[in-house]
Amino acid sequence: MSDSDWPTADQPEEPAPPAPRRTAQPRVARRGPLIPTLIIVGVIVLLAASLAGLWTDILWFDSVGFSGVFTTTVLTRIVLGVLGFVLVAGLVFASLLIAYRQRPFFVPVTPSNEGLEQYREAIEPVRRVALFGIPAVLGILGALAASGQWRTYLAWRNQVPFGSTDAQFGRDLSFFVFTVPWLQAMIGFLTMSLIAAFLAAAFTHYVYGGLQLPGRGQSTRAAIAHLAVLGAVLALVRAGAYWVDRYALATKQSKLMTGIGYTDEHAVLPTKLILTVACVIVAGLFLAAIFTQSWRLPIIGVGLLVVTSVLVGGIYPAIIQSVRVNPSEKSLEARYLQRNIDATRMAYGLDGVEPQVYRAKTEASSGQLRNDSATVPGIRLVDPIVVAPTFRQLQALKNFYTFPDALDVDRYQIDGKESDIVIGVRELALGGIPGGPGNWLNDHTVYTHGFGLVAAYGNRRGVDGQPVFAVRNIPPTETLGKFEPRIYFGEQSPDYSIVGGLPGKAPRELDYPDDASPQGQANTTYAGSGGVPIGSFLRQAAYAVKYREFNFLLSDAVGSGSKILDHRTPLERVQRVAPWLTLDGNPYPAVVDGKVLWIVDGYTTTANYPYSALESLSTATSDSTTANVRSVTAIRAGQVNYVRNSVKATVDAYDGTVHLYAWDEADPLLRTWSRAYPGTVEPLSAISGSLMSHLRYPEDLFKIQRLVLSRYHVTDALSFYSKQDYWRVPDDPAQSDQKVFQPPYYLTLAMPGQPKPSFSLTTTFMPTGDRQVLSGFLAVDADAGSVAGQKAPGFGTLRLLELPRDSNIKGPGQVQNDINSSNDNSPGFSLTLSQFLNNNRQQGSRVTLGNLLTLPVGGGLLYVQPIYVSANTTSAYPLSRVTVAAFGDKLAWSDTLTGALDGLFGGTSGASPGDSDPGSGPTPPPSGSGDDAALAAALADMKKAFEEGQSALAKGDFTAYGEAQDRLKAALDKAIAAAPKGGSVTIPSTPPPTATS
Repeated sequence: MSDSDWPTADQPEEPAPPAPRRTAQPRVARRGPLIPTLIIVGVIVLLAASLAGLWTDILWFDSVGFSGVFTTTVLTRIVLGVLGFVLVAGLVFASLLIAYRQRPFFVPVTPSNEGLEQYREAIEPVRRVALFGIPAVLGILGALAASGQWRTYLAWRNQVPFGSTDAQFGRDLSFFVFTVPWLQAMIGFLTMSLIAAFLAAAFTHYVYGGLQLPGRGQSTRAAIAHLAVLGAVLALVRAGAYWVDRYALATKQSKLMTGIGYTDEHAVLPTKLILTVACVIVAGLFLAAIFTQSWRLPIIGVGLLVVTSVLVGGIYPAIIQSVRVNPSEKSLEARYLQRNIDATRMAYGLDGVEPQVYRAKTEASSGQLRNDSATVPGIRLVDPIVVAPTFRQLQALKNFYTFPDALDVDRYQIDGKESDIVIGVRELALGGIPGGPGNWLNDHTVYTHGFGLVAAYGNRRGVDGQPVFAVRNIPPTETLGKFEPRIYFGEQSPDYSIVGGLPGKAPRELDYPDDASPQGQANTTYAGSGGVPIGSFLRQAAYAVKYREFNFLLSDAVGSGSKILDHRTPLERVQRVAPWLTLDGNPYPAVVDGKVLWIVDGYTTTANYPYSALESLSTATSDSTTANVRSVTAIRAGQVNYVRNSVKATVDAYDGTVHLYAWDEADPLLRTWSRAYPGTVEPLSAISGSLMSHLRYPEDLFKIQRLVLSRYHVTDALSFYSKQDYWRVPDDPAQSDQKVFQPPYYLTLAMPGQPKPSFSLTTTFMPTGDRQVLSGFLAVDADAGSVAGQKAPGFGTLRLLELPRDSNIKGPGQVQNDINSSNDNSPGFSLTLSQFLNNNRQQGSRVTLGNLLTLPVGGGLLYVQPIYVSANTTSAYPLSRVTVAAFGDKLAWSDTLTGALDGLFGGTSGASPGDSDPGSGPTPPPSGSGDDAALAAALADMKKAFEEGQSALAKGDFTAYGEAQDRLKAALDKAIAAAPKGGSVTIPSTPPPTATS
């Protein structure tokens, strides 16, 4: 500083600059407690919901006596989940930790490493969280994947030998069904885990400079050793995958067949072995990199493995197939096709089918059905789908009762004679509650159950076209015996109901409408053993959380004696206690020992049976019934190539008790699952005789078998290859607007060579292509007998009639076309059949075509179809108006089956169907001159009863309508008795007016 820079006296010192003003710093807003609180509340809610679901499941399984099923399933899933979590999280965590700890302390300064430094700086603040968080997230995903394999594990762990070996490897079939799927699951899981660990290690080594890309420097010894070990283990796992893939070829699907073919045996199997050895070599090359400190050998090995898999595993088999097999496929594949045919027939239970050539007659002559007089009365005229609305209109009685949209067919001993019965349970319909659903007390504590069932004779019709009921009304008539009528567990039951008595209070549950009661209804309190007690606060709270309903805690309808009934449909209850079963889509009710039981058929299935053809369960079990009704569903369970009806299950409609009975005790899958869940399946000997009489051959199994048999009725490999004799299941001709399979039909009939009629399940076949003629008819003996613990000797026997290839027996489609266009007249009708149908379709009515039944009688094939007519209104219901019969090229129709058959066979068929209700129509008058006064009184009573019935019908009072019909019938009988000799009384055939609801 110079002197001039200092201030002098002449130059006064400048004042110091003012201090800078301190600006106010913005306050850092403190994070409020809202977000952490919401997170904590969310965690508590999720935890509470999970615990509530778990506890209520424990209570439910304990209430049905299947606690072991829940414990075994949950513990297995937990153990597998923990192992999966430990394996995946452990491998990824170890890879991240080792890679980080073995990072180089000095990273060479290169442009690429300078860029990575930014990543390292960004990662460092969250490194510790990532070190535990990434393995945890991947571990949870691994745990879920491992837990989902619990069925595969339990089947492998408890497997039972089949007792027969495959044709290629000589191993017991259980190896393919149980062991191979488990090995594939483990290999897939290990592959996923090792890839995750390898990627985590490679990423960490790369970010921290231990792993260098080719041409950018040398990787550290630690990085090479770490990745080389993981790569070697992954290569060995892939070697195991190639080895197991050899056995998986036994279930490989190709255009020609399922299983190993010529190319597979001579090209694919050797290449799988070559690739297995190649993977072992690649594993060695990875380990060699530890010593060479170079990735050259592993990269070469992986490259060669890829090339080998393409050349040897793909191109070489394709060449063999194109050059060697395709030119001579029929002869070269014959041996393998025969394996496929034999295995498929065995796996689907078709190995015992013996076809019979049936040269069907086409000319109808008088008395032709005389030899089938025992079969003809079994012709079912009541279509269980068409008459469902009739059941609802005539027997629902109240809007809050309903019937399923597809009724069921069963058989009962009535007056010492076995009769086919169409039956439906009168269930609760919450949608019909006065005022509609939405009132929690009504929906869950008052309207809790249905009441009774309704049954109609399958081969009878009333004079007015209505079904002839064997059981009807409330309380139900006792034609089938006395039984507990309350239906707490059914196909349409509410999600849950709260039942049980409250101390000091009157019964709350509506039992049934009762005109004798001051309130117009009878009330009840559930006294069954079913349900979960919810008298304590904790249990009420648990169910409140589960169903998101605080009324469990607030309502006075829930008290110390309360129970909750939930999981109430038969299918759901059986599926929960037997999660290893595939269930038939059509449970059916039966009156057994004073109870209404739901009977459910359970199947054991697999898609891993060697050489057997794969079939889609959804496709095989779909037909016009599953397409048009809600109560019968197709099986949605993927593809299978082995199926057995191994279990018959029952669900008590009153207390919900579930029983599982072994039906095919020799089935290895059933024996396997019985070991996995000991004590859950009761032996065949535990089935009572009364229950046995209602067990039948299951419909879905028959559908699967008929679809398989449409191809595999051909048992010669060379003929099978040509495909010229394949069949198809006919489309349902009654569904002209849909292209869906015709359903099989339950009938009582005697097949040619069968000594007496038997309750059977039937279907027809047509050739593939455009020909609409019949090629086959299949029936299975569906009657299990009535001896306790013992099936009837013929039960399950499949009888196949094959028509000669040059025959021209009309198929269902052609017969339906003949019916729709028939110009034949019938006695008592002034119109032709086509005019009758067209007129009823156009004049405010609706025509519904019933099931077109096919029966091998009279040396040929007889078709029978009931036709229903209803008013074209929402409240109308179908009434059977005419029945059509066809034989060969001839067709006849009448208002009764007797008339149609007599018209078809030249005035007399030789057999009596017995389709008119003996008590519902006129009978021949007695001899004598008659009583004019009595006749006049009877006619007056008839008129009065008829008018009262119409009035009741208009009001929707179907109970009063039924009583009026009874009085009308009694008056009719009196009028007939009083009529002069030769007189008759004619009842108009027009339907009564229908009530509007």
